[in-house]
Amino acid sequence: MKGNPPILVVTPAVADAELVAALLSEEFDNIRVSTKPEFAVSDFEEHRPEVLVLAFDKLEDAEQYYRDLFRLSSVAPTVPHRTLVLCTGSELWKVYELCKNAHFDDYVLFWPATNDAPRLRMAVHHALRQTRQPPPDTVSAGQLVACAKQLASYDVQLDDQAAESRERIDLATRSLSLAEQAIARELDGFLHKVRAMPSTRTMVTGDASDFQRTIEQLKAEAIGNHLASIRHTMEDIREWLGSLSLQAGPRIESAHALRELAEKFQPLVLVVEDDEFQHDLLRELLRGAGFRLVFATTGLEATAGLRQYRPDLVLMDIELPDISGIEVTRRLRRLPYMTDVPVIMITGNSERSVVIECLKAGATDFAVKPFDKISLIAKINSSLSKLGVESGKS
Repeated sequence: MKGNPPILVVTPAVADAELVAALLSEEFDNIRVSTKPEFAVSDFEEHRPEVLVLAFDKLEDAEQYYRDLFRLSSVAPTVPHRTLVLCTGSELWKVYELCKNAHFDDYVLFWPATNDAPRLRMAVHHALRQTRQPPPDTVSAGQLVACAKQLASYDVQLDDQAAESRERIDLATRSLSLAEQAIARELDGFLHKVRAMPSTRTMVTGDASDFQRTIEQLKAEAIGNHLASIRHTMEDIREWLGSLSLQAGPRIESAHALRELAEKFQPLVLVVEDDEFQHDLLRELLRGAGFRLVFATTGLEATAGLRQYRPDLVLMDIELPDISGIEVTRRLRRLPYMTDVPVIMITGNSERSVVIECLKAGATDFAVKPFDKISLIAKINSSLSKLGVESGKS
């Protein structure tokens, strides 16, 4: 497979690096190796691999390398890649759990030498296919729902405005009829007054009849025709509105259905917290509040999880076992699809210097332990509403 993206093999053992590179080079032509721990970060940042092969003797060394890479490199979290761990038989179940929990992507039973040599190449093929696929939800589901609500509101507004227009036309039609009757009364009154004037009492019968016909002609032609034209135009508008409503009916019904579905949406909240007790506590506090929760216990796990989902909001603990929550927040902000996602820092320390550092990193709010349920839910809803995202719980 020539012309493939870079593949980086990492191991402190030069002989192992050469072995793995030799096996892969028969099908892939862009193999790079990193064997010096002091250059681990710079090697990754230079080559920016799409597949990272971790060929360490011990699984714990592979874990440590990957933790340090994310702790020391601001580039690593922004480079889309897949991790492939070479392991021994005794480590199978442990590496399985790590891959299941998104610490790594895949593993190959490689040590000691296995007879299934093509397995390594096939795993690389799978990894490259995955990197070529678009990332899941380049926008969050919450953002899509917010757009859907806005689109649905347009047709609902159209329906409301059409109904209001019909009411206005009905009112104008009634007013027009009243005006026509009032004009007729005024003209009749004027004619009566003219007949009653002394100067007209001597008017011959023919002249009076001519004057009356003139008034009636004025009512029928000069005024009546204009009013009839206006009435006809208004009826045309009424028919057009009726036709518009008929045509838009199915779309308006779809808009109502879309809004009903959108109202049931539950925003996804990523909780980055290493304390399992806090996980249980947050589950209980936010139960029934209309949110879906997903948990990560480390900064590495949080960033790796973004390959599988796009959160609508992040609850970020400041103290994490691998990287500080402040640094994780800073790195999340470098990802194009995370620039606008609200990050609420979880902290028991409200010192001014900590607050300032969090805000500089990109935090949008703070939640202080111990949590107050009402306050926490209000903070989450307030942060989401600024993006047009709302929980399914009113």
